[in-house]
Amino acid sequence: MSLDQILYKILIQGNSYQTILKGLNATVEISLYSLLYGTLLGAFICMLKMSGSKILKFISTVYIIILRGSPVLMLLMLLYYGVFARSSLEANTIAIIAFSLNISAHVAELLRASINATDRGQVEAARTLGFSKFQAFRLVTLPQVIKITKPVYQSTIINLIQWTSVVGYVSITDLTRVINNISSRTMQPMVTMIIGMLIYLGLAYIVHGIFAISDYIQEKKEIEAIS
Repeated sequence: MSLDQILYKILIQGNSYQTILKGLNATVEISLYSLLYGTLLGAFICMLKMSGSKILKFISTVYIIILRGSPVLMLLMLLYYGVFARSSLEANTIAIIAFSLNISAHVAELLRASINATDRGQVEAARTLGFSKFQAFRLVTLPQVIKITKPVYQSTIINLIQWTSVVGYVSITDLTRVINNISSRTMQPMVTMIIGMLIYLGLAYIVHGIFAISDYIQEKKEIEAIS
């Protein structure tokens, strides 16, 4: 069988491309919602950990240790087959909850480390000039935090997309599960898996491109501000 025939069998026959697109949509949807909620929750957990309360620090530290140290697949299965087993929540929703919790722990530590790495002298200077605590954070600390976190946050997003490949364990038809199904149906595992890897690689480069454009726009603004 020629390569053209194999590709037709994998991608076209039986409207396979539509199934692949549906699986891709599930992967992207879970990734985007998990990233959004996980980032917001992570920022909140970071705030608790950096608060003056010893109790809140302890709670947030335990939260981060447990979720960062637990395999996301085990967390997903615990929520799906245990915590929400008798609930009416859809599998996709439970997956988003699981990945949001996992991502939030990583984001919380990333933000905390980034805030600690900023120049505190600039904040003190801003406060001396009459800036409120919130204004000093928004205008001085936050821009530095964003710049510091960008490379690691980009890797976190790519890792999240890769981690979603396990959602098939809770009956979600994502991209990986679709690729596995097509591989079994066509008896062409090698080519089918390569196609799946290329799609995931494409998603990673889309993320990379978004961050590259963001960096370019930021650099252009900085140059214009100087000139």
